[in-house]
Amino acid sequence: MQEKPPITTPVIISRAEHGISRANISESALKVLYRLKKSGYQSHLVGGGVRDLLLGREPKDFDVATDATPEQVKACFGNARIIGRRFRLVHVRFGREIIEVATFRSMQFQQSEQSNEGMVLRDNEFGSIEEDALRRDFTVNALYYNISDFSVIDYSGGMADLEAGLLRLLGDPETRYREDPVRMLRAARFAAKLGFNIEAATEEPISRLGHLLAEVPSARLYEEVLKLFISGYAVSAFEKLRHYDLFSRLFPQTEEALSHEDHEFPLTLVLKGLENTDRRLAQGKPVTPAFLFAVLLWEPLRLVAEELQAGGMPFYQALQEAGGLVIGRQIQRVAIPRRFSTPMREIWTLQARFHNTKGKRPLRLLAHPRFRAAYDFLLLRAESGEVDPELASWWTRFQEEQGLDPSGGSHKPAARRRRRRKPRKKRSSA
Repeated sequence: MQEKPPITTPVIISRAEHGISRANISESALKVLYRLKKSGYQSHLVGGGVRDLLLGREPKDFDVATDATPEQVKACFGNARIIGRRFRLVHVRFGREIIEVATFRSMQFQQSEQSNEGMVLRDNEFGSIEEDALRRDFTVNALYYNISDFSVIDYSGGMADLEAGLLRLLGDPETRYREDPVRMLRAARFAAKLGFNIEAATEEPISRLGHLLAEVPSARLYEEVLKLFISGYAVSAFEKLRHYDLFSRLFPQTEEALSHEDHEFPLTLVLKGLENTDRRLAQGKPVTPAFLFAVLLWEPLRLVAEELQAGGMPFYQALQEAGGLVIGRQIQRVAIPRRFSTPMREIWTLQARFHNTKGKRPLRLLAHPRFRAAYDFLLLRAESGEVDPELASWWTRFQEEQGLDPSGGSHKPAARRRRRRKPRKKRSSA
């Protein structure tokens, strides 16, 4: 299939012809759009926010594109700061909400600012809206909502692809992936999130160019992993990543363990963990990356711990040692901040303590600050067949006996009633 040529003459979709309403746009985003317009600059909503609004979805964030330079944008807002070196952007903060403002990018950039593999290392040449549209990644993300007349501007056939449920890269796919390998992860993510098909020419290079992700900083890949697995479609994203051999580029130890499994337990645990994540997000419950990474890295950790146990190391100590080894290898690919790696290791090591059901040890474990997450992890292991379900049932009953709700209630042991001492009888003063 030949590459679809870019549309140079834009298609203007008037307000009467599309379903975007300002009532569905963040008030903060509207403030940014209107202030830029009032200051004499072009002002457009762009990217996933426009795409999701056209699909009738609720956008998670709103990005703005303008012809104003980062310095000019910052001068318009007292609550703004310029970020980034590779791509200079402006973040305008309204409380906890951040509106990202980008200057139109040029089609021209210095070859010296590319790596040997073609990855763009610096891109701060500014241009026109037409150039900016053709620099976007997918056609469905290259639609501009113009605040001046509320129309949608389409330079690349994005509306047609949106209606067809098709993900298509702008330009030559291999060149675009080499410019920014993260686009391969974005293709898998959008296909999982939107339920779209990836166009054949866009899909073909992914499996053979996955090695380019090794050039991407591990901190940036951490952010991409969160978008893939903590957005409500983790199971679908996992399947897409494995289909295109991208999961092995992010979690090589886990992929190695899953590909050589002699039974279905490890894969079942991962899938159940991701299903649990999707379900909690659908119910509006919080999800922590610590639990997600604990699920994704458990199988390689378990295998390393088994080797250490075979050498005579106790189970609890083996889990501790294996945790350090597995995390040390993993952060070479995907960074894990210490604020999440520390509780993740606690979730793992507490699994050994669940086998102690005698004496006062259960009460002490119940008071541990990571008990809730560790107990949920035990339930996953039991559901996947890795541990005896009776062990998980024992801990469920034990919590109920202590007056706690195993499904998510308070996890502090009930305070024991202190016996009131009987007052001593006063001696008679005979």
